[in-house]
Amino acid sequence: MPKHPDIAKNLYQRIVEQARKEAFYRRCGVPDTVDGRFESIALHCFLVLHRLKSEDEEGADLAQALFDVMFEDMDNNVREMGVGDVSVGAEVKRMARSLMGRVAAYDSALEINGEEAGKERLEAALDRNLYGSVKVEKAHLGKMADYMRREIGSLAIQPFSALLEGQCRFGSPPP
Repeated sequence: MPKHPDIAKNLYQRIVEQARKEAFYRRCGVPDTVDGRFESIALHCFLVLHRLKSEDEEGADLAQALFDVMFEDMDNNVREMGVGDVSVGAEVKRMARSLMGRVAAYDSALEINGEEAGKERLEAALDRNLYGSVKVEKAHLGKMADYMRREIGSLAIQPFSALLEGQCRFGSPPP
């Protein structure tokens, strides 16, 4: 039986609440579509997963539980959208691969040394993923790259004990 399922559900609820904030869609140009909302959830899930990877085995267990909760929710959402039972598994697997691709792209961009080079790489990853279905303004890319870096820093100083209680705090969306 997976460890931390209730904690992961609470964390996932915080992630979805943050990802659905209207400001991301109105002020930051995130497409208000099924794909755009998935991308926003994936981005916020990445932020928490990034924080959890700095912990020991318990952090890895919680990260796995969070991943499982997210894709259980995605499975339910795909079914509610009317995707046939035969296709649901394939669609959810595609979404899981998509999330893993985003995690790799965002991690890679954040590892770049140098403020400007790292920001450009992160903006390129956001352009391909978060904004992949639309033409995005450069200003929106910059806002979201700055937001991600700010949230990574904020989550880094939140105690692991709070995460183990299912709590994480996100800051306000970019202005």
